Amino acid sequence: MSRRVWFPLRAGLIALGLSCISWAAQAEGGHMPNVTPLPKYTQECAACHVAYPPGLLPAPSWQRIMGRLDKHYGTDASLDAASVQQISGWLQANAGTSRRGREEPPQDRITRSAWFVREHDEVPANVWKRASIKSAANCAACHSGAAQGNYSEHGVRIPS
Repeated sequence: MSRRVWFPLRAGLIALGLSCISWAAQAEGGHMPNVTPLPKYTQECAACHVAYPPGLLPAPSWQRIMGRLDKHYGTDASLDAASVQQISGWLQANAGTSRRGREEPPQDRITRSAWFVREHDEVPANVWKRASIKSAANCAACHSGAAQGNYSEHGVRIPS
């Protein structure tokens, strides 16, 4: 292959490789891949907690969660059948498939997944109990961009 053809081809491959590395670093660095939010999911679920990105749990976990809304982590979060079907379908279609999102954590709790524990291992247990935080499931207490799917360390502010 001549230099004239090889140089642009090599430069293009390098650029493509850097783009892939950048995307992977961003996905692993706290930014969830962009998924168009389902308005019904945001309306129903974000009324009580951050609307967790569906990629944080695998499809079987979402299926179990949506199948037990009457006992949703100690709360009755029951919805009408049409809403359950719509939200369930969207969660299934956008469920986690990455290394992080394939894990079925104990009790289908994001906060009990191995990656969550690893990412938060420096947070002392008493921090989660602060009145301004309440629990590890309250992502928005520390991650100001949680509602937009941004969980980057750079945006973390742990309240007193």
